[in-house]
Amino acid sequence: MGVDIYFSDHFKVDPDALETYGALNISLINDLPMFVDPFLLFESDQPELNDLHSEVIKYVVFLRDLVNRVQSLPTPVIERLFYFPEVKQNWLGFSKTGNGGSGLGKTFARAMIHSMRGPLKNFGEEGISDSPHVEKFALIKDGVGRDLISDFTVNLVKKYLLEYTQAFALKHVKVSLRRTFTIDKVEFDYDRRAWKRGRYTLPVYKGDYVLLTPKAILTRDDTWINRTDMMDRFLDIAVAIPNSQLRHALGELLIEALRARRAIGKSEMNDVAATLLEKYPQILDEYIKFKELEGEGAVAQSAERVRGVEDQFILSIQEIVAKLVETGFYAIPSLPNKIGANSYEEAMQRVAYLKSVIEDKDGYRIFFKDGQRNVKEDDIQVMFRLTWLGSPFDVNREVNNGRGPADFVVSRGAADKTIVEFKLGSSSSFKKNLKHQTDVYERAGDAQKSIKVVLCLDASEIRKVQEVLRDLRREDDPSVVIIDATPGKPSGSKADGIS
Repeated sequence: MGVDIYFSDHFKVDPDALETYGALNISLINDLPMFVDPFLLFESDQPELNDLHSEVIKYVVFLRDLVNRVQSLPTPVIERLFYFPEVKQNWLGFSKTGNGGSGLGKTFARAMIHSMRGPLKNFGEEGISDSPHVEKFALIKDGVGRDLISDFTVNLVKKYLLEYTQAFALKHVKVSLRRTFTIDKVEFDYDRRAWKRGRYTLPVYKGDYVLLTPKAILTRDDTWINRTDMMDRFLDIAVAIPNSQLRHALGELLIEALRARRAIGKSEMNDVAATLLEKYPQILDEYIKFKELEGEGAVAQSAERVRGVEDQFILSIQEIVAKLVETGFYAIPSLPNKIGANSYEEAMQRVAYLKSVIEDKDGYRIFFKDGQRNVKEDDIQVMFRLTWLGSPFDVNREVNNGRGPADFVVSRGAADKTIVEFKLGSSSSFKKNLKHQTDVYERAGDAQKSIKVVLCLDASEIRKVQEVLRDLRREDDPSVVIIDATPGKPSGSKADGIS
C-alpha cells in the first residue's frame, strides 16, 4: 500500500508467512482490541500451550502459599512478585492511541492478596474442575477484569512469546530491522524467588522490540470464564449445588431483597450473588467445571472473534487505506506549511477525506458483514486512528479530566488543540452529547475548537441527526460532519444539506 500500518508493512514480510506461522498481523499504529484468554492455553490441542497454562497456575499457587505463610508481606516483596508492567510490545489491548497501558500495580496486588487469604485460599486444590484457572480471581468480585487477567497471563508467558517472535524474526525479518534486547522479568526462579532476564533477537520498531502473538490464544470482548456469564447463570448453579446451608442462605437473601425492594432485578441478584460468593466459593468451582465441559466452544468462539477483528481492523483498513492512497490522502501537503493553518483545518481536511472514501468509493462496506451492521463507536475511533499518518500533528486520546476523555485531541503545541468526537447516528445520547459534552471538553482541556463526526448507516439515522441539528439550530454548523455509510446508495451521494 505504500503506508506502514501493520507488522507485515513495516517489516516487509509476506502476510501469508504470518498466517502460516499462526501469528496475528498486528498494527504498529495502535492496539488492536484483542487480549489473551488463559482458558485457550488450557483447552489447546498443542502441548506447549497446555504447559504454559500449567506454568501460570504454578506461579499463582506459589503466591498463594507465600501470602498465607506470613501475616503481612513487605511492600518490596509485593512489588517484585505481584506488580507487572503491561507488555505493550504485543500491540494488543484497549488503547485507542498507541500501545500504552497502566499495567498491574497496587490495586491488582491487593485484590489478589485479599482473595488468596479469603475465599480463594484453597486455589489450586479445589478438586472439582479438571484444572485451576486464574480467571477465578476475576469472578470473585469486581476489580480484576479481563484486561488485568490478560496482562497477568501475558507477563507469565512472556518467555514463550519472546521465543515465538524470535524464531519468526530470524527467518523472515531483515537483519537491519531486528536487534538483540535484554529483557526483564522473562522467567521466574523459584529457588531464588526472583525474576531472571533474557536476551532475544527481535523485530525493532521506533527503538523498542515487537512481539507476535499466536491467534490461537486470542479473543475479543471477554474471556471464556467471566463474571458476567457466571452472574447470568448464578441462580441455576447455586440451586443445583447439593449444599443445604447454601440453599438456605440463598433463600434468606432473596426473601430479604424482596422485602426491601418488592422485586428482584439484575442489580439485586448481583448483590445476592456477591454476598454468597465470598462465603461459598464452591459456586465458582461449579461454574468453572461447567465452562470446562463446554471448552470446545471457547476455541470456536475465539477463532470467530479473531476473524472478525482481522476483517474489520486489518483487511478492511487495508482496503480503506488503499483507497485513501489512490485519492492522495497521504500525499496531502502538510497544512502547517500554509499561512494561518491550524489543528482544526488539518483535522477537518482528514475527516473530509475519510468521508469521501466512505461515501464515494464504497468504503461503507467495512461497516457491514453479510448484510448486517458490524460497527461499534469504539471501532470507528480505532479505525480513524489507523488511517491517520503523514501529519506533523499529534493525535492522541485526551487524559481523563474528570468529565470523561474526548475521543481524540489533535494538537500542535499547547496553544493549538482541536477535539474530534465520533458518534453513531443510532446513538440515543447524540443530542445531549452534542449540546453539552464538547463545550465541557473544550473548557476542561483548553481545546480551541472541536469537530463532531456522526456515522449514519441508513437514511432514518441521517434524518434523526438532521432533526437534532435543526432543534439545536446547528444545521449549518460546519464542525458537525455526517458520514453517510448507507449501503446500496448511488456512488457520490451525500446527506442532503450536509457538506
